Amino acid sequence: MSSIEYDAVVVGAGFGGLATALELTRRGARVALCETLNYPGGCASTFRREGHAFEAGATLFSGFESHQLFGRWIREHGMAVTVDWLDPVVELRTPELRLPVHRDKARFIESLCALPGAPVTGIRRLFALQGQVAEALWPLFDDPGLLPPLDVKALLRHSGRALRYAPLLRWMGRPLGAVLETLGLTGFTPLRTYLDALCQITVQCSAAEAEAPFALAAMDYYWRGTGHVRGGIGKLAEAMAKAVEARGGTVLLANRVKSITQVPGGWSVSSRKGELRARHVVANLLPRGVLRLLGQPPEQLPRMGAMSERISEGWGAAMLYLVVKAPEHEGGSAHHLELVRDAGAPFIEGNHLFMSISGAADEGRAPEGHRTVTVSTHVPLKTLAGLSAEEQGAYLSGIQTRMHAGLEQLAPEWMAGLTHTMTASPRTYQRFTQREGGAVGGVPRRAGFANYRNLGPMQVMDGLWLVGDSVFPGQSTLATAVGGVRTAASIASRG
Repeated sequence: MSSIEYDAVVVGAGFGGLATALELTRRGARVALCETLNYPGGCASTFRREGHAFEAGATLFSGFESHQLFGRWIREHGMAVTVDWLDPVVELRTPELRLPVHRDKARFIESLCALPGAPVTGIRRLFALQGQVAEALWPLFDDPGLLPPLDVKALLRHSGRALRYAPLLRWMGRPLGAVLETLGLTGFTPLRTYLDALCQITVQCSAAEAEAPFALAAMDYYWRGTGHVRGGIGKLAEAMAKAVEARGGTVLLANRVKSITQVPGGWSVSSRKGELRARHVVANLLPRGVLRLLGQPPEQLPRMGAMSERISEGWGAAMLYLVVKAPEHEGGSAHHLELVRDAGAPFIEGNHLFMSISGAADEGRAPEGHRTVTVSTHVPLKTLAGLSAEEQGAYLSGIQTRMHAGLEQLAPEWMAGLTHTMTASPRTYQRFTQREGGAVGGVPRRAGFANYRNLGPMQVMDGLWLVGDSVFPGQSTLATAVGGVRTAASIASRG
């Protein structure tokens, strides 16, 4: 491939990159999307090993209602994607508790109130506040035009919604733990366990630490178009890549980008398949990945260096990829289980597990009568960085032993039919997803006003943009896609 001119080259086909490319092609731009792997999706991909198809990460995906971003794209682009609506959406299990999270939010709240010793008044007050915050913030995901950068039309719409934002003001810069303390809920273990587990997989820290408005909005995650993509989330990523091509874009899989260099009038992208030139480059990478492609040290771009440091305070993932024979009478649907062995210990390092189990309708993912299972737990990146290679191996082996013990204890019906196990460290996860350092989840949203400092698309240099979970709104597949849409709008406005 010789040098080809584009309006934009997108590096990385995670959902931030896919969304940016799709939105740019919708706006008439000439776009190339480059991906190192031979499949799209990044951290939210479906990969094959030894004849089985596994989700790269154990998680749930939202935004599939007809009025939401993924739901609209599926309809408007005629994507061959089927979403199964699960009930319960997820089940929380501890040695003392089985708490199904039903699709009906009111039913779930009533189940909390019915638990022994439940502080009913406090629970109802919490969810009343939470509902107000969710109704203020979730529409920003449903209509990305309400997010920065704001035009006059968006500002007018926000002014009409001003009263909805009032409940946020008291809690900005404060942790969700302060909300629970104010409402007298800190001593109710089932609720705290549920919130700690939910916050760990959404805002990437405990409820006691989490920025309250972010956490209160995240509490609605299970009721905002959350479902299971039949065949694996990779089906959605593949459908989005095909939609980019149908709109005239070029999708280059198995095409590792080696470097990006600023040139007169734009950028040169050196890739395995040749050179591409563009006015804009969009990097669906972590900041350290951008620095690597630029060949620059962090001190040359202090903002990127600071972001890399914040990400290093977050998490990698230790994984188990399993094949199991389905239990009798399990119903055939996909399942998502959240397992906590000790509610009083940190929700990391094998104490807290998220378990995603394929369904009988997920054809081709496992032999008939079997399911593929992805299990993940958070591992502190700082801890890993302080260990030698040999020490890392022993540390991760211990975590995976605890993961197996937790599965045997809290999901024995699935482990009884275990036929195949593949373990993965953050380094292995990096290989499956091309995620720098195997980091997951982006920047932990711990309480503080710094969360509101950078609310729009991020231009690293003139014509070089960053998308993904490092950039607002980040933190979920839907959020990275929304960020991609806003980045595409910013690029289009500059020509």
